[in-house]
Amino acid sequence: MTILIIVFAIALQVLLSVKKVSPFLSLLLVTIVTGLLLGMPAEAVLKSIEKGVGATLSGLALILCLGAILGKILEASGAAEKITITLINGFGLKKIQWAVMLTGFLIGIPLFYNAGFVILVPLVFMLVRKTGLPMLYIAIPMAAALSTTHCFLPPHPGPVVLVNAFGADMGKVLIYGIIIAIPAVIIAGPILGRFLKNIQSAAPPDHSSPDKIQVKLPKAFPSFMIALLPVLLITLSVVCNAFFEKENLLRQFFSFTGEPMIALLVSVLLAIYYFGIRAGIEIDKSMKWVSDAIAGIAMILLIITAGGVFKQVLQDSGTGSYIAALSSKWQMPPLVFGWVITALLRVMIGSATVAGITAAGIVSPLLAAGTVSPELMVLAVGSGSVFGSHINDSGFWMFKEFFKLTLKQTFLSWTVMETLISIIGLAGVLVLNAIL
Repeated sequence: MTILIIVFAIALQVLLSVKKVSPFLSLLLVTIVTGLLLGMPAEAVLKSIEKGVGATLSGLALILCLGAILGKILEASGAAEKITITLINGFGLKKIQWAVMLTGFLIGIPLFYNAGFVILVPLVFMLVRKTGLPMLYIAIPMAAALSTTHCFLPPHPGPVVLVNAFGADMGKVLIYGIIIAIPAVIIAGPILGRFLKNIQSAAPPDHSSPDKIQVKLPKAFPSFMIALLPVLLITLSVVCNAFFEKENLLRQFFSFTGEPMIALLVSVLLAIYYFGIRAGIEIDKSMKWVSDAIAGIAMILLIITAGGVFKQVLQDSGTGSYIAALSSKWQMPPLVFGWVITALLRVMIGSATVAGITAAGIVSPLLAAGTVSPELMVLAVGSGSVFGSHINDSGFWMFKEFFKLTLKQTFLSWTVMETLISIIGLAGVLVLNAIL
């Protein structure tokens, strides 16, 4: 019965989306209906909604807003255009997908998915306007690179939790993860992007026309440095945490500045100074960039929050435990078993991290016999955690709303991309298991 209710909830959300109901309102409605149908008391549903709002916003609100502000300043100052021109000149139009993919991969290793996505979206928009290439042709390699690092590589929360849960070696997970990530990101990125280039999305927003003041573009080096400063700060934090003792002042300093929110705040302040104050732009104009950026992100933030609320109700209703108990009756190889359980949880719950953490408790006993590599189990569960992303995943809505896609287009692009990464990841795990 639980599965039928979840299927009904997904079908209802699809129907409301087809009828042009705002995703924010439709997700809230579907959440309430689903919670009640799953047997939750009305009071429990309301508490789950409150909890879901808090949990989602606490991890996303400041990062999304600061990322949007940084992107807006890079757009309005001409820095993003300078980065674009440099990339095009360096790689050429024929290799622009690879430029975006490599940028996304490098940013995605130390930076959490949401922050990396928001930072790179303005670059995608600028490339689309500058080159005239289809949106998804450029956007898919970027999203695939970020998603691959998110599910395979530490220090992202999912892999780190799994490493601890399975007693795996962090270094081996990183090495194996990179080996598996390379074919996954190439196939689900540039190659898939070429198949999706005929999907027509809305024209990218052009903030540069009314807001760009500088006739002369800023220099390439500061443009790249400020745009990638969050990545550098977080990378320094990871390096210092690895090589210095906890009491070391340098480690403490970079641990603080390497927090995604602090790193983005530092970058925003530096961007306001360099591209605004130093360039002779009045402070009220720079602050208008800030307010415009936050206004532009408001609806996206609400939709993502509603998706998080839906996930919370599913989690609190016991859906994850139900699927896990059902899956435990199946007989299959441990690595495949771990992937299947996580994939089911991901489809039902929506959150890659929650799906991975939930699956960890179920598959951990399989490691006791010592016949399965804990590092490969981390990657098997990580691969399953991105399978079949759809309407209960905040990433699905983020991709849809930023790139102005229809529901069908989002399924054909984002969902296919995530599923490809998941399947290729499992295949890579099985190949490594046969070799090692």
